Parts: sequence; C-alpha cells; structure tokens
Amino acid sequence: MFSQHRNSHIIVDSLHQDQTEIMVEEFAFDNTEERRKTRQNGTGWVEVIAGSMFSGKSEELIRRLNRARIARQKVQVFKPRIDKRYSHEEIASHSGQTHGSTPVSNTAEMMEQVLDDTQVVGIDEGQFFDMPIIQAVNDLAAQGKRVIVAGLDQDYTGRPFEPMPQLLSVAEFITKTHAICVKCGSTANYSQRTVESEARVEVGAADKYEARCRKCFIPHADSPTLHE
Repeated sequence: MFSQHRNSHIIVDSLHQDQTEIMVEEFAFDNTEERRKTRQNGTGWVEVIAGSMFSGKSEELIRRLNRARIARQKVQVFKPRIDKRYSHEEIASHSGQTHGSTPVSNTAEMMEQVLDDTQVVGIDEGQFFDMPIIQAVNDLAAQGKRVIVAGLDQDYTGRPFEPMPQLLSVAEFITKTHAICVKCGSTANYSQRTVESEARVEVGAADKYEARCRKCFIPHADSPTLHE
C-alpha cells in the first residue's frame, strides 16, 4: 500500500511539473516550428528570423512580440534609425502591420536603453546594425532576456549580409522565411534590386526590390518585373 501511494505521489508531482513547464513556455511557443523554447537556470535565448524581402520577417517578429505582450511580459523593440520606409518610430511589415519601436543609430545606443526588467527584446532589420550586435544579443540572453532579431540574410548580390550570418550562428532558434518569386511564382529566397545602385545598403521596399527565386535572380540590378 505504501509503495502504491508513493508511486501515485510521484506521478502527481510529475504531472504538476509538466503543467508548470507548459505554462512557463506557452507564450514562447513558435507555431511555425514545432518546438518549445524553455528558460533554464535564469538564462534567456536568441531567436533569429531570416529571409528575403517580402517574406514576412517583420510580420513574424510582430506576431511574437504581440504574444509576449498578451503574456504581460515587458517588451522593448528597436530598429535602425536609417529605416524610415513606413514609419520613423514603428517597425512595419509590407502587409501593413506595425508595432511601436525605438530608432537607434548603433548597438551601443540600443544597449543604453534596454531596461533591467525588460523580458523580451525585439530587433528589426538586424542587417543594418553594426557588428557589436553579436555580443549584445549574447549579453542580453545571459541576463535572462528573450531576444528576437529579424533581418535579411543576403544582400542584393546574394552574399551573406553581415551581421546576420553571425547572429544565425549564435541563435538557439532560427526561422527561415520565404517569399513568392514575382517572375515565375516559385519559392523566393532572394531580394532582387530593381534600381541602378551599387551601394550595399539601399533602403527601399517595392520601389527598389522584388522577391525572386534562385533561377530568376540576377546578382545585380535588373529591370522590375512587369505583368499584364
């Protein structure tokens, strides 16, 4: 009888522990990837959302930030000051979704504004940050914060867009987003520049870029696709 009662107690404790873990993890659950993100020993983690333009990176970032707010977690969001395409003080998706943010000129300025009690730090357009962003996200995660970075993983020539490759290498969780090729309708993984410019950083949207697949992509400026 004692053995049965003890086993029952162990089962109940185990169920209670599982339920507690689910509650802790619930609002960090990424529906696009079937896995839970677990906070262990007070440490946080780094999530990177990477892909081409028009692939839904900012939209996914906003979705995760909104879920964190629903969970009553303290959220801070940052964007590079040079990105003024849709709003100066908001991150915005091409589909029109927005979320309040703080524009910064570099990583040091961002880190000065991260509050101690912030639980989730969102960073949009990670490719426009300087290289210290790599150490910064590691430091924030070590402080127990959940860090979510969205950005282009390739530039207009198809080369890795630093510091995104380094951020991908230190992230615990990675989401790769894809667009639709405007030429053929296939899965698009590239941002095709459609204006004459050799500058690596040329901030723009549909006025300067379009999504293309591997076959249709040209690693330099090309005329925009016209549809009848």
